[in-house]
Amino acid sequence: MSKIARDLTVVIPTLGRPLLKGCLESIAANRMHPHQVLVVNQGVEEPVQAWIDEITPAGLDIQQVVLGVRGIAAATNEGLHRVDTKYVATTHDDCLVAEDWVGSLARILPEIGDAVLTGRVEPGGNGLVLTTVTSNQRKIYTRPLIDGDILFPPNMALAMDVFKDVGPYDEHPSLRVAGEDSEWAHRALRAGFPIVYEPQVVVTHLAWQEGSELGKTYRRYARGQGAFYAKHLLRGDLFVFRRALRDLVRAPYLLTRGLVTNNRDLIAMGAGEMLGLPVGIVAGMRGRTSLRRRGRSRGGS
Repeated sequence: MSKIARDLTVVIPTLGRPLLKGCLESIAANRMHPHQVLVVNQGVEEPVQAWIDEITPAGLDIQQVVLGVRGIAAATNEGLHRVDTKYVATTHDDCLVAEDWVGSLARILPEIGDAVLTGRVEPGGNGLVLTTVTSNQRKIYTRPLIDGDILFPPNMALAMDVFKDVGPYDEHPSLRVAGEDSEWAHRALRAGFPIVYEPQVVVTHLAWQEGSELGKTYRRYARGQGAFYAKHLLRGDLFVFRRALRDLVRAPYLLTRGLVTNNRDLIAMGAGEMLGLPVGIVAGMRGRTSLRRRGRSRGGS
């Protein structure tokens, strides 16, 4: 019988894709189980409940939360607001957690105090996997980076008190499908909460997108990143101004380099940023000024 990490809840936002079953099975296979798994489902309820019913005999407490609105920020917020343990972890339905994932979280979280924990995200399968980080070196970040993002929500954990202090994920429409994690991490660092990268905490990010979708995926990510920049540009954040300017200047360079070297990844990345970033910046600014003036924005907007 598995031990229980009674201070830890796991939140999984999902659209009800079949990948979710594998994710739940990987958590059930852990030598230690979390207190509870909250599956926030924005898709069809019936198959998800069938997968849960199939897995719960393994001793894992899984609860489905059905959410009528779409967006990963909204789903994650819904799950986090329902957590009643001291700590929470998040992963995504297209990830498999390592068999010692829960135990590692339970051991490390009390050690890092008021910080956000993230870990290795390894690629799995033969398809398109853009979100990976495989460094074996432990790192502690206390400020944002000019050349990249730090937090990986498919492998993230923190004390609920930290989440309450930083505030929920931003549910602005421009951040509905991408960029919400980068924006939240930026706020966390600005609020003085370090992000600890621990390579012993491992998940595998499964490939499910076709290579033909590479350009579309880069555009989606860039649009979300632009929306994140827009929010903080409106707040006069000079660091974000420098980072946005760097990305806008880099995009045509990446595209040109890709064309010269016939590198399809660079072509897709450069074109995606050229097309996605400006659109995201405009979309991210839309409605922000009036929302702030009326004082009714959500998620730290």
